Amino acid sequence: MKRLALLCALSLALVGCAGLQPGAPGSSVPEVQQPAHPRYAPPPGVRSHWSPALGVYVVEGARDLFYRERIFYRWNGGWSWSPQAGGPWTETDSSGIPPGLFRHYQNR
Repeated sequence: MKRLALLCALSLALVGCAGLQPGAPGSSVPEVQQPAHPRYAPPPGVRSHWSPALGVYVVEGARDLFYRERIFYRWNGGWSWSPQAGGPWTETDSSGIPPGLFRHYQNR
């Protein structure tokens, strides 16, 4: 059930559902951003921006959905990642998350 809810949330986010934008009231994502990173390609098919503080692309229109060579999703206090939107999903700890992204949530 948890995986199904995660997949539904991710699918909605990747097709552009409305949600919190970086820097908006209630947003958990820092405001500092860049359109792209010189080394990491942006996620295909969605609007995003590079967050230097987090070290990942922030998927716009979605909360707690990030990308850097794979998708990272914050769910129920834990993390999952997948190479593609449809899964398969792998639960992970801090070792599987970019350090800036992990630190941002660890300090909350």
